[in-house]
Amino acid sequence: MPPSTTTTTIRHVPKPLAGVVVGIDPGHNGRNWQDPSYINHLIFNGAEQETCDTTGTATDSGYTEARFNWNVAVAVRHDLEALGARVVLTRTSNTGVGPCVNKRALILDRAHVDVAFDIHADGGPPGGRGFAILVPVRDQWNHAVVTSSLRLAHDLRTTFRDVTKMPWSTYDGVHAIQARNNLAGLNLTTVPKVLIECGNMRNATDAALLVSPSFQRLAARAIVDSVFVFLGRGAPR
Repeated sequence: MPPSTTTTTIRHVPKPLAGVVVGIDPGHNGRNWQDPSYINHLIFNGAEQETCDTTGTATDSGYTEARFNWNVAVAVRHDLEALGARVVLTRTSNTGVGPCVNKRALILDRAHVDVAFDIHADGGPPGGRGFAILVPVRDQWNHAVVTSSLRLAHDLRTTFRDVTKMPWSTYDGVHAIQARNNLAGLNLTTVPKVLIECGNMRNATDAALLVSPSFQRLAARAIVDSVFVFLGRGAPR
């Protein structure tokens, strides 16, 4: 009897976000405070002059916003790449200075990302709680993506509250969404983009969540889930 010639065919199933490019801008940087002359020089944000960047805020215990932003961005990148997406970050560590906010917008615009997120945590009034999502106001550069950015904001608002249980902001925006015309990242975007303030670092209840690695992972998952919803790639994981 001749030997068996049966072969096994291995099928490679495409990952659900294969071909998608996502831009992530973790706000500020861990060493911004060390170079005030650079951080404070003026740049054009699409509407007016503003400083290159700031140091960001921090909790009362000194946990910095830059660190929070970076941790969430790294978790988002990890999850997205595991799902097949390509991720473009505006900075590569939390131990540097800058880049300026207008350059961050340019990095993502030039990468022609499909969707982008500016990740932040707020330094609001100590009595205020919750997350808010900032969206662009139509101008010369962003006019083609204002509507899609607002749709992204609604998608992220749903996933972020569902996944993290963080409430809508009690002090910023209307139902957690606020249009802003004075931020370079939103004024200069040519891709669908929102800025999320994931909570208020100056509020004790929010701060306890924001410094938690488990909450940071949930925040990342909520952002990833919103990519699925926004792009119509089926139900989130």
